[in-house]
Amino acid sequence: MGRITARRPVVKIRLGEEQIRRADTLAVEEPLEIRIAQAPLAVTMRTPGHDVELAAGFLVSEGVISRGGEFLGAIHCGGPGGGGGENTYNVLDVALAPGVALPDPELTRNFYTTSSCGLCGKASIDAVETVSTYDVTGDDVTVDAALLATFPDRLRAEQAVFDKTGGLHAAALFDADTAELLVLREDVGRHNAVDKVIGWAALNDRLPLRRTVLQVSGRTSFELVQKAVMAGIPVLAAVSAPSSLAVELAVSSGLTLVGFLRGSSMNVYSGFDRVRVPAPAL
Repeated sequence: MGRITARRPVVKIRLGEEQIRRADTLAVEEPLEIRIAQAPLAVTMRTPGHDVELAAGFLVSEGVISRGGEFLGAIHCGGPGGGGGENTYNVLDVALAPGVALPDPELTRNFYTTSSCGLCGKASIDAVETVSTYDVTGDDVTVDAALLATFPDRLRAEQAVFDKTGGLHAAALFDADTAELLVLREDVGRHNAVDKVIGWAALNDRLPLRRTVLQVSGRTSFELVQKAVMAGIPVLAAVSAPSSLAVELAVSSGLTLVGFLRGSSMNVYSGFDRVRVPAPAL
């Protein structure tokens, strides 16, 4: 589905110079409706690609499933916008394994989310703090601060679509023991990028994601912390700031939260004992 980027005309203006008319590459943003057994569940704005991972990760984040075996499969089906009834690949129908409970109608997220806000439309704040199957407090992983400091540049180096558009967020999962980059996903929405990473893990039977570090571009919201906890990820690092609610949830959940991870500097907001810091040079 080559719809990750699109070319559009643009006028480039530099003060004091002649304007230039040329084509510019943009990150594609399209709606994805997620259904379960043909019943609508949620709509999110996303960058097309890895849609099945996105749906699987979304279901893990929402507590509908907790392991890959509960996700039986998914198929793109026709949806609005095609004009002639053709498949637009913007509707994904998910089949859950036999015995897996369907989402409670009272809790179903039948709402529209923008690409920057995954919580818009929640009925109440009480519905937000989903209970995780996995307890990250028991994960005894530690990671060198010097190793953590390398993750943002490694994430940035792998952002192929960002290089073309400058308009995508990214999330990458690292093995905390070996520093191996396990998976990286890009999306116009930061929460979608994380869901795609978690969905990759679910579909590859890697949940819970113990002894891993989730590195994200941009800031850390409450929802990103919740998604990490729901997937059993013990360490979440970001290049920008966390919100106050994100820190509160990280503290209460036992997750290590690192922010402002830039160069050799970082702020550790919770779970300080998991970050190993070398003694200062004398």
